[in-house]
Amino acid sequence: MTITVDIEIEDEAWTAAAPDAEALVWRAAQAVLDAHEDIEGRGIVILLTDDDSVQALNRDFRQKDKPTNVLSFPSAQDPIGNPEGQIGDIALAYGVCAREAAEQGKLLSHHLQHLVAHGVLHLLGYDHEGDDEAEAMEALEREILAGLDVPDPYAGDEEGR
Repeated sequence: MTITVDIEIEDEAWTAAAPDAEALVWRAAQAVLDAHEDIEGRGIVILLTDDDSVQALNRDFRQKDKPTNVLSFPSAQDPIGNPEGQIGDIALAYGVCAREAAEQGKLLSHHLQHLVAHGVLHLLGYDHEGDDEAEAMEALEREILAGLDVPDPYAGDEEGR
């Protein structure tokens, strides 16, 4: 399957904390994309950045003036508005993600892969607004992450840290 996953590391804190951050992101994104053959020849851009940058995106596009862990921006699906056929963009905030991982007793690498999978699923149209949607999306996340040897992110603290 040919799907382009462009990874941009804007905040070096990501690679300082997780030297293999780019490989982790790529593996998580591919794990989701491999299950969706209908998106052949399309692409995703994933930005690993800082809290201030994600806060600005959240403020400008969602009218929420605060940083968050991950944002997903699906691209227009029509060929005129999206001639490259991009699926969309994802941005992750280092500070928020690192704090969450520490608070939840998770490895940052595992939390990063979970949030990348979560963001890619959003780009593909999955959501968690209602209970049924949330259960379906979480089940997919668990399945994808199990294939990456990442413990269930919804089970509480990870064992074997």
